[in-house]
Amino acid sequence: MKPDNKPDTAEDPPLRIQQAISQQAIDRKLGCVAAFEIAAKLNVSPKAIGRAMDQMNYRIIHCQLGLFGHSPEKKIVIPEKNVRPELKVAIETAAKDGRLSCLKAWDIAAQLRIPKIVVSNACEGLGLKIKPCQLGAF
Repeated sequence: MKPDNKPDTAEDPPLRIQQAISQQAIDRKLGCVAAFEIAAKLNVSPKAIGRAMDQMNYRIIHCQLGLFGHSPEKKIVIPEKNVRPELKVAIETAAKDGRLSCLKAWDIAAQLRIPKIVVSNACEGLGLKIKPCQLGAF
């Protein structure tokens, strides 16, 4: 039995993931950047980190795309009214059913050498949702 008297299940996050999250988190909150750093260091998927955080009742903050976990507003995305043509084409080419995945948003930012938030702002301006999150937050 675990210390909280709940039986272990096959879905319990491995101890090494739990420890890494606990060491980096502050007040049961872990930044998106730190979550990705942990995933890379432990050679696990970002989704495994997000799943572990859910099971540990930790929150992800400071989404790198500006979509959640920011203060005082929850999100910091500002709709871009004049999306650059090359960015618009990249987003519209990668989007499906009115959505652009977080991973594709990151890929576009890297490809065009622009900050990730610029892609988020463009998506907001184009009326597209960014979903799903690589950490599983949405």
